[in-house]
Amino acid sequence: MSQGDRDLDDDISGVLVEMLLPDGKPLGTSGRIAGLNQSGGRVSLSIQISPDEATAFAPLRDRLEARLRALEGVTSAFVVLTAERAAPPKLVEKTPSKTDPLENVGHVIAVASGKGGVGKSTTTVNLALALVALGLRVGILDADIYGPSLPTLLGLHGKPGMGEGRKLRPMRAYGLQAMSMGLLVEPETAMVWRGPMVMSAITQMMADVEWGALDVLLVDMPPGTGDAQLALAQGTRLAGAVIVSTPQDLSLIDVRRGIAMFRKVDVPILGVIENMAQFICPDCGSSHAIFGEGGAKTEAGRLGVPFLGAVPLTMALRAASDAGQPIVARDPDGPLGQIYKDIAQTMLDGLGAEKPGLSPRMM
Repeated sequence: MSQGDRDLDDDISGVLVEMLLPDGKPLGTSGRIAGLNQSGGRVSLSIQISPDEATAFAPLRDRLEARLRALEGVTSAFVVLTAERAAPPKLVEKTPSKTDPLENVGHVIAVASGKGGVGKSTTTVNLALALVALGLRVGILDADIYGPSLPTLLGLHGKPGMGEGRKLRPMRAYGLQAMSMGLLVEPETAMVWRGPMVMSAITQMMADVEWGALDVLLVDMPPGTGDAQLALAQGTRLAGAVIVSTPQDLSLIDVRRGIAMFRKVDVPILGVIENMAQFICPDCGSSHAIFGEGGAKTEAGRLGVPFLGAVPLTMALRAASDAGQPIVARDPDGPLGQIYKDIAQTMLDGLGAEKPGLSPRMM
């Protein structure tokens, strides 16, 4: 650790001691601080509270973020409130909140997968760009706290700015508005956070970002069907969910779990996308069904949900993703670009949003 890092760590510790809890005790010695990370001037931490303390602690969170940002050497600060002792979310009917932070967003759509490694984030980004190509205003929230990949996929660098009401301004790329934990911490920072801390971070990223007027906000969901996924499904006004899978039986098992979770919280399933449907050989152009063939389409029919389309795996798709130039941005009229646009249009038809550029709230 450099001398500069040690000095900054001391400054951060000093701020934590200076900040007083509602009962007058110093925050830094209260035992409520968890998940403190400082790397390259980017600071993130969690304040542990009980559920009934949220209102009283919100001003403290705002003051702490402001004090940390004011420190020399700090480029960004992200503080979340987390109820570590709260019970896991129950499968109950959603109730609308008094104020909707996404009131100017026409449709919030979750892009989910039962397991990791199926290309969900790549699919989300290219699906978003296909929606832009259809004339819609689109944003992406990367809700995968542990493995945020949106900055890499979109070639984003730097950090978000601050807007009105101390809200973060999403970064822009290829006509998209984007926000990710990967933009708030250093790329190699390990987010050693428990489930409730992750849920609080996701909730704040949803509410404390200046999204503005959007037709569609795609939420790149964490893989799996745990507390974080359930909290997003229940705590957000989701218009529907899209499930991404490979044709492989191992992935399809988790597709069933994901669809079952969304159905239990009354979120419509907009459809299933079969990713890596075939591998296209770059030398001879032949197709190889290395993960099986048609499994996701068959499973969608069996479960009674729409099948949105199949996307092949190609060297061009992989190279574009690694370069931060998604294939729909790099070659929008090419074969893959057209596939994603067809999938996007089919998804919109399922929503009933048939007028590009206008959300039902804005008609």
